[in-house]
Amino acid sequence: MSKRVNVIGVGMVKFQKPGASDPYNVMASNAGRAALEDAGVEYDAIEQAYAGYVYGDSTCGQRAIYELGLTGIPVFNVNNNCSTGSSALMLGRQAIAGGIAECVLVVGFEQMERGALGSKWEDRTNPLDKHAGVMMDVQGFTPAPPAAQMFGGAGREHQWKYGTTRETFAKVSVKARRHASRNPLALFNQEVTLEEVLASKPIFDPLTRFQCCPPTCGAAAAVLCSDEFAKKHGHNDAVWIAAQTMTTDYGSSFDEDSMIKMVGYDMAKNAAAAIYEEAGIGIEDVDVVELHDCFTANEILTYEALGLCPEGGAEKLIEDGDNTYGGKWVTNPSGGLLSKGHPLGATGLAQCSELVWQLRGQAADRQVEGAKVALQHNLGLGGACVMTMYRRN
Repeated sequence: MSKRVNVIGVGMVKFQKPGASDPYNVMASNAGRAALEDAGVEYDAIEQAYAGYVYGDSTCGQRAIYELGLTGIPVFNVNNNCSTGSSALMLGRQAIAGGIAECVLVVGFEQMERGALGSKWEDRTNPLDKHAGVMMDVQGFTPAPPAAQMFGGAGREHQWKYGTTRETFAKVSVKARRHASRNPLALFNQEVTLEEVLASKPIFDPLTRFQCCPPTCGAAAAVLCSDEFAKKHGHNDAVWIAAQTMTTDYGSSFDEDSMIKMVGYDMAKNAAAAIYEEAGIGIEDVDVVELHDCFTANEILTYEALGLCPEGGAEKLIEDGDNTYGGKWVTNPSGGLLSKGHPLGATGLAQCSELVWQLRGQAADRQVEGAKVALQHNLGLGGACVMTMYRRN
């Protein structure tokens, strides 16, 4: 029987625009120190470390972890695209659950470059053209970034199938900025109006610039341990991982001519079913959700994949306010990737940090009242969808 895994420490640095951050090793070590301090343990108590990042050399994890100490422990470098942080978290959890280690450190970081959505990107396709899933270079115009094409294409497919309006997609960004305005660690802290989102630069219809996550630099970390270790160090009511799963692509991702499925819908739907079964609770029992809103289209798709609403029901969920404070669930109280930022390797651990703070009642102005169960969804194309259920008794 596997051991229960507790999250006794979390930490992150404020996310920054490219060019404004510290070097990756400084960000990562600062996040690691914050997690260790939060856990109340010294680095020499750590038996293994897992470092997640996408852009960097093969042993950037060592470069970052060595800032914390040189104790000779195993350091594992993890790369799983945008779900890298959660993939590292899953490996750390497996080490504890399997009895391989009693306490591990997981760190995620990224130092990204400027210009992922620079001025050269412009959408010159017909927004109703069902064949524009991947836009080609036409009349000298450079196509939109590949990720925007894929998620924008999935948004178009949702429009064709369910009549979803451009305003509905934009409302996700308005909500994200409103939540981020309460989060001092988020990249964007200023609220925006629906009109401002719709008027921002077109990227790939229905997506505008304010509906795309920005390239970001940052780091986050978590300390995981067994029940025995937690009690020994005074953590008698720690947040714990009730269930965790990863899915990768199915044949439907590529064989059904669906952009929605290509960007991970079936990965998320099957991961959700697996995690609810493992945890023994359903989405109706969840209080707060951090989900992978790299684009507004993906947040809408994920509502449906996780069961917050039926397929085609995302527009009603948003109109009813059931995705924010006062509704059935609060989704992305941190501001999500859209507003908190998306440093690829750090995202999954930043989600973890937010949910741990929520379950402890430490989320200040963005606190979800009475939160006891939290759900995390972290998606990487290529592909991997990692979902984690957290509880506090």
